[in-house]
This record gives sequence, structure tokens and C-alpha cells, in this order.
Amino acid sequence: MISNEASWMPIIIASGVAVITAVAGGLATDIGPWYVALKKPSWQPPNWLFGPVWTVIFILAVIAFAYAWKHAETPIDQSITIALFAANAVLNIFWSVLFFTLKRPDWALVEVAALWLSILVMIVFFWRFSALSSFLLLPYIAWVSIASFLNWTIIRLNSPFGN
Repeated sequence: MISNEASWMPIIIASGVAVITAVAGGLATDIGPWYVALKKPSWQPPNWLFGPVWTVIFILAVIAFAYAWKHAETPIDQSITIALFAANAVLNIFWSVLFFTLKRPDWALVEVAALWLSILVMIVFFWRFSALSSFLLLPYIAWVSIASFLNWTIIRLNSPFGN
């Protein structure tokens, strides 16, 4: 029987990772003069929407991770679940660093493919033990798909970068 404290461990760890990811990504995201000056498509969501959407996505990702970890059939499956969640967090932060800190949307577009793929891998892997976990990640992959297209459109409207 798992102790009550141990049953909370996945939620505590996932919440910590989500908070670190959100804070690090937020610190790397500078909506300053460079970003404001970029040409953006008319369909871009308003800036105020990004915070609430990411908050919901992080909450859903924490729940998805916790369910997947709790229902993983072996310690190896739990370790893979942890590794996938951690890799996704790193990729999430790295996109913000590339796009906003380094001001390289072109590099960020290449990286966002890896971020998108990491979400897809989690969806497929988590399905083995928790269909709910996979479904909870669908808004995440949808939002990153929109963000990817926005990233590509910004490149198309503003290239070249790195001059």
C-alpha cells in the first residue's frame, strides 16, 4: 500500500516543475520594444490571453503527469514518464529563450518542432496507462500548434533575423 504522502508525490513534483517552467519561461519572455516592433498577423491572440492559456495548460499537464505516473505499470515506466515531462519542460523554456531572449524566431521555429514532438510522445506514451492523461494534453499540443504557426508567420513577415 502506498502511503498518503507518497500518493501526493507526483502532484508535488509536477507542480514544482510546472512552476519552474512557467517562471523561467516568463523571465525569458520580454515583450519589449523588439517584440512590439515585429510585424504580426491580424489573427494573433491578444497578449493578455497567453498567461491564462499557459496557466490552464500547465494545470492540465500537472494532472496528466500525475495520473500517468500513478498508473504507470513499472518503475521503468515511471522513470520514462518523469524523463518525458522533464524534457518537455526544458524544451518549453528553451523556446522562450530562443525567441525572446536571443531574438531568434528562426531558431525557435526549429526548436518548437522538438517541443511539439515531445508533447506528442507524452500523449502516446501516457495513453498506455491513462487515456485521461493523453486527453488532458490535447489543449497543450493544440496551443503549441497555433504558436508554431504564429512563429512561422512572424518569421515570414520579419525575416531575416540575426543581423
